[in-house]
Amino acid sequence: EVELQTDGNRSGHMQNGGLGECSVDEEVVRIIAAQLAEIGDQLDREVRARVVNDLVQHFLNENLSGEEITRRMSEAVEELARAIPLDMEREKAMLVLAMVLTRKIANRMPALLHRVFSTTVNYINQLHNYIVRMVSAAWG
Repeated sequence: EVELQTDGNRSGHMQNGGLGECSVDEEVVRIIAAQLAEIGDQLDREVRARVVNDLVQHFLNENLSGEEITRRMSEAVEELARAIPLDMEREKAMLVLAMVLTRKIANRMPALLHRVFSTTVNYINQLHNYIVRMVSAAWG
C-alpha cells in the first residue's frame, strides 16, 4: 500500500515494485523531501515560461495519448537538464525538474492538475531505480 502525501509528513510501505517489504523511516523521507524541495526552489527560477507554456499546450491537446504527453514531459525535462548547469546527479536533477514543471503547469492552469499529476507520476516511475537507490543510501 502506498500513501501519497504532498507534505512529506507521512510515509507508507512501498510494494509492488517499490522498496519491497521494508517500511521507510519517516525521518529519512522528510530529509529527502526537504532536500528535493530546496533544490526545486533553486531551479524554479531557471525554468523559462516558454517551456511551461509549450507543455500546457500539449496537456490541453486531448488528442495526445498519455504516452505521448509523458514523452513530451521527458523531452522538456531533458532540455532543461542540459540548459541548466547542475552540480548533482542527472537523475536527481531530472526528478526535481519534473516536479518543478508540474507545479508551474498546475499553477498556470489548475484545470490540468489531474492530467499533469498523472503524467508526472508516469515520468517519475521511469526513475524508479534511482529513487530506490537514493532512499536506500539515506536509510542505510
